[in-house]
Amino acid sequence: MMKTFYFFGLFILSLFSFHSVADDITEFDYPFLLGNWYWFSDQQDGVESEGERYRAMHVMFKSDYQFAMRLLRINGQVEQWTGNYNIDDTNITFVSAGEDDQIHTYLLNYNRFVLDGAQFTKLAPEHLAGNWRAKNITGEDVADNISEFALSLRPDFLFSAEISNQAGKKKQHRGVYYLEDDQIVLLYEEGQHDSHFVLNGQNTLTLTNKHFGMEAILNRE
Repeated sequence: MMKTFYFFGLFILSLFSFHSVADDITEFDYPFLLGNWYWFSDQQDGVESEGERYRAMHVMFKSDYQFAMRLLRINGQVEQWTGNYNIDDTNITFVSAGEDDQIHTYLLNYNRFVLDGAQFTKLAPEHLAGNWRAKNITGEDVADNISEFALSLRPDFLFSAEISNQAGKKKQHRGVYYLEDDQIVLLYEEGQHDSHFVLNGQNTLTLTNKHFGMEAILNRE
């Protein structure tokens, strides 16, 4: 019974872990905002704003409250800004040197950002989405009877994860994920867990947690 309990607690206790440092993205109040968001006009001649017509827009939000924004005009010219942003539950304010502060209303969930009625889609890093599987997980607290770890990361930021032991017992989690730089957080009903990741080409994903000395090398299926 104790070994079974240890197995089913493995996902929570050792494969990933909480961080307590203040600048960790698990401490950020609006984690779903982080990342690269894109809007594309569905009209051939773009959308007009303040006398200009725009075809596309990209905005990146960081957890240090920095943003970068690029707007593509229909003539191919690009406008871009960088600066700081402030956010509450209904409004986001862009603050950029030499420009007036811009206050906008917004709606947000894990993969949808609506800014003043314009809907943005978030994109994950290239080659991260897919089905991944590891048969070798090392670490101080990783149970010897763990035989396999499977992780499915969808491009719409949903995930499913499954750990199997040598007796054929399985534990599954489903939820959403978010990330910044090389840190990825899996968020599900029972909690949240994070690790650092490295994409080695298109077919190998390495997850590590230095606190537990854990490393899992997953291959794309």
